[in-house]
Amino acid sequence: MNSTIILITGANSGVGYATTKVLVSASKDFHIIMTSRSLTKVKTAMAELEASKPAGSLSALELDVTDQQSVDTAVAHVTSQYGHLDVLINNAAIGSRGPDVMKRFQDCLTTNVIGPAVVAAAFRPLLLKSSNPYSLFVSSGAASMGKASDPTDAVYKVNIPNGGAYRVSKAALNMLVLQEWIKYAETGLKVFAVCPGFVRSNLRGKSEEEVSGWGQAGDPVVAGEMILGIVKGERNADVGKFVWKDGVYAW
Repeated sequence: MNSTIILITGANSGVGYATTKVLVSASKDFHIIMTSRSLTKVKTAMAELEASKPAGSLSALELDVTDQQSVDTAVAHVTSQYGHLDVLINNAAIGSRGPDVMKRFQDCLTTNVIGPAVVAAAFRPLLLKSSNPYSLFVSSGAASMGKASDPTDAVYKVNIPNGGAYRVSKAALNMLVLQEWIKYAETGLKVFAVCPGFVRSNLRGKSEEEVSGWGQAGDPVVAGEMILGIVKGERNADVGKFVWKDGVYAW
């Protein structure tokens, strides 16, 4: 098989779904493995995309980033079916604003940091079998220490409720990305932290107000188009950095 094999976690909604849509529409040579902790949801999402008869191809796979057995099963499937992986997009994430500090931080750190670390480690041998491997981690501009410590930046001024567990977890994810890049750069693995921008997402909550960012959030397809550019090699000059559609953020 000569296809570029791309696996996306949390692909049934939000940035993951939009990125899948952009990628599968971009090239007949792209095969996207859509994953989610709910196989039913990801199969439904896949059927929606296949109805538009995209150029590329899709498959669905259950993958819970917080469950080692689920990760191992997914790796075994990809190994059996494809023998390698060209692009890994660690996108699955959660937000939490509950009143219990312990639970809020444990939940966010488990899904948003430990999960991607486990997934990256598990799929790395398959990535290193690719002639042009990419490992992408979807982060958040709200996690930038540079932006958060700059009084002139909008991120500095944002009032985050309940301790900001989500942005703390994404800041930790950024350090994971940096360590991945430093450790594996010589292997040819191209590692990026990716800020999707302020786009529609159910991470803020389930109501239309929250999903739409109170009417301010953009279309996540913009994030998908940026990720397509990375996969096509258009951002290789920024490898090992925290990128957004118009440039690079400070860590």
